[in-house]
Amino acid sequence: MNAMKKMLLIPTSALLFTAAAGSVQADTLPVDQIDSVLTHATDYGFTHYEEISIKSRGRAEVEGWLDDEWYADIEFSIDSGETLQEERERLITGAWGMSEDDIRQALEVASQEGMSEFEDIDIDKSGMIDVEGRDENGREIEISLRQGSFQVSEIDRD
Repeated sequence: MNAMKKMLLIPTSALLFTAAAGSVQADTLPVDQIDSVLTHATDYGFTHYEEISIKSRGRAEVEGWLDDEWYADIEFSIDSGETLQEERERLITGAWGMSEDDIRQALEVASQEGMSEFEDIDIDKSGMIDVEGRDENGREIEISLRQGSFQVSEIDRD
């Protein structure tokens, strides 16, 4: 009887683990709907963007600069713009990152390469922008390109 209980617990545990992992998984947003995220972020006060991630349950997380001193990490509702979580810190490094125009141009290039939905867009200090998302068939696609020229340096399709 004890062996039978253990056999029943394994599939249940696996199911719970799968459900828990699925609940923290990122979501995607159609590339052409970036304006709703950028509008809420601009209304909040962002001037430079380091990363935008689409989260589950219709949430977006935006990391970047409000001015030359204040860095913010904000999570908000994509539909209403309601701030759900916020962190701010004063930094001496100065504002850097992508402008709204940079984000739009990078997503336009990603769209031309077949991306229909994006999950994450970020930039590193060297000016490399990485865009992760999915094509119209739901396959993952990651694109790396250079800020300014928007020349694609790498495409990874899964």
